[in-house]
Amino acid sequence: MKIIKYFKPLYIIYYWAGSLILNLIKFMVKPDDKLVLFISFGGKKFDDSPREIYDEMIKDNRFKNYKLVWAFHNPGDFIIPRGRKAKTDSFKYFITALKAQCWITNSRVERGLSFKGKNTFYFNTWHGTPIKKMGMDISNGNKSFGTKAKWNVDIMTSQSKYEADIFSRVFNIDREKFLVCGLPRNDSLAKATAKTKKEMMQKIGLPLDKKVILYAPTFREYERDNQLNCVIAPPIDFDKWKREIGSEYIVLLRAHYEVAEVLNVKADNGFVYDVSNYPVLNDLMIASDLLISDYSSIFFDYSILDRPMLCYAYDYENYVDRRGLYFDIRESLPGGTINENELLELIKDLPYKNVMKLVRDFRSFYVQSYGNGTKVSLDTIYKNINSE
Repeated sequence: MKIIKYFKPLYIIYYWAGSLILNLIKFMVKPDDKLVLFISFGGKKFDDSPREIYDEMIKDNRFKNYKLVWAFHNPGDFIIPRGRKAKTDSFKYFITALKAQCWITNSRVERGLSFKGKNTFYFNTWHGTPIKKMGMDISNGNKSFGTKAKWNVDIMTSQSKYEADIFSRVFNIDREKFLVCGLPRNDSLAKATAKTKKEMMQKIGLPLDKKVILYAPTFREYERDNQLNCVIAPPIDFDKWKREIGSEYIVLLRAHYEVAEVLNVKADNGFVYDVSNYPVLNDLMIASDLLISDYSSIFFDYSILDRPMLCYAYDYENYVDRRGLYFDIRESLPGGTINENELLELIKDLPYKNVMKLVRDFRSFYVQSYGNGTKVSLDTIYKNINSE
């Protein structure tokens, strides 16, 4: 799939041949109006907004007679409370998708193809508000190419008008199909308290006498090894960080799920905790006191917590040239293209009032709705799959 995704001529063959075959099979498959298919991050995880919707769905009597299926790359790695599992890209997966009355995802279900049935309700929560260019806005020179094909989404959730306007254009989705209700995954952030913060620190196994920095850089799809795996090498010396701020802080290092390896960074259980594989990102956000990132959509979600955020965009010009951004994040949040020493000084002498004013202005524009996304999503799904 990596080779298909990043080699456009091969993808074109895959798209047309695969779509044709599945659309022919579709005529031989009987739809099941009580079947719901879930897939998160293309089958990599059991989390995010699809998980939030699922957890509420299995408690909702309206869905007690529904068959729920989760799709994973490695089904054996996950335990789900109810329903069954399917392996992505298998024959069983595609047959399940053809039968399902409802698809629920935060990415895509069709695995780069087009075969949605006319009676299938496609509910997409996506997985973040865009800072970096997406879909058709990605430059032709970028290895991660976009597509002009119209998405078959029936409803896509969003957190703001800004988000809906961009996604409707770059994913070629009708603007009226967007539901500005917030992301279900962020409901827990809106409800977080000092008590839940302490509980999350204990759950993760963090010392309660230290402040917690969550460092969560995004991936650079143009930085890959010989096996096409994403790697990242931030200009950070965590030994220096430990000497400078280790008496007051610890660091949670959270690499993007696309990143296979973080280079030049050594995790130290006394100061740096590598939580890249920790299953619930919200736990890490709730447990932390300060977020540092670059061009990641985590900024939008974290702003709901009303806590300080710093931008460490050490490769800004290169990133803009090779991937592209919708706005200059350096103008919206403190930090920007400062070097590592300047970042450490900013952490040590944090101008809290000034930082929080920028954070709150950022949230008021980019995150207009949050806190009730799961309920609104469930009601919307039930209404649509039970409509005449």
